[in-house]
Amino acid sequence: MHAISTRGLTKSYPGPDGGTVHALRGLDLDVGRGETYAFLGPNGAGKSTTIAVLCALARPTSGHASVAGFDVTAHPHDVRRQVGILFQHSALDPDLTAEQNLRVHARLYGLPRREVRGRTAEVLDVAGLADRRRFPVRALSGGMRRRLEIARQMLHSPGVLFLDEPTTGLDPHARAEIWDHLRALRDRHGSTLFVTTHYLEEAENCDRIGIIDRGRLVAQGTPHRLKAEIGDDRVVLRTSDAARARKVVAQAAPPDRTVVSDADGTWLRVPDGSAWIPRLCAALEAHGIAVHAASATPPTLDDVFFHHTGRPLTAPAASGAAR
Repeated sequence: MHAISTRGLTKSYPGPDGGTVHALRGLDLDVGRGETYAFLGPNGAGKSTTIAVLCALARPTSGHASVAGFDVTAHPHDVRRQVGILFQHSALDPDLTAEQNLRVHARLYGLPRREVRGRTAEVLDVAGLADRRRFPVRALSGGMRRRLEIARQMLHSPGVLFLDEPTTGLDPHARAEIWDHLRALRDRHGSTLFVTTHYLEEAENCDRIGIIDRGRLVAQGTPHRLKAEIGDDRVVLRTSDAARARKVVAQAAPPDRTVVSDADGTWLRVPDGSAWIPRLCAALEAHGIAVHAASATPPTLDDVFFHHTGRPLTAPAASGAAR
């Protein structure tokens, strides 16, 4: 049994020019129970559309999807009862207290009154906000508000928690705190976490990653496996003459390697990059080119994304990838 399973899932919208916008294109996906899975991709790649379909907030154009054992088209109400969703933008009422926001959510989900007080106290304690339960939301920091939103979504004990860009707008310290909190929640309740993000370090926290581009799943696997598939290190050389350095490095490097000169310097990918640095520096110095700095780094998730899509993660997706 998978917590999430899709086959041939598509979602299309009418385009502004009378054409069709294809947000999802034949998505096949399986996410195990208790797994933390990340959708990694730029804005417009189809991440938020996927969440909308899987939470039964939008009907797929074609294909099938099930969440927590329920078909999203045939049993949308059952799906919504089984999931929690953290939206990209805050849905808290800033004038209500933390405790009041939770109680409103409990009423919307029909939790029995006798359980609300205990569940509210429990999730506030897990979120580290028990001492702030009577504070108005507007008095909480950004990180506290995000933890409160996660606590609110855990109130009805969902089997699957969807988190759409969960740390957008937070500073690095607050983002780290949110991920500590999410790991604790998963370990305590066994919930499946489905995360969309364009932060590379955030994706490293997940068990598996799916790279989505223009509505298609182009690669998936553990962070380690995805990076290992690229294999080669990136060697970067900062020199006194980038144009000449590119020609010299191309001659000294293995014949099948592409050498690039850009704002980073002159670089290429080779196995065991540290061993190649002395050779390349010696070749450059022999041609009278000074080397100011040299480094060798293993593949990153940004390299993985570039490898599968032909552009860095920070580049926008093509127009029409999602509405």
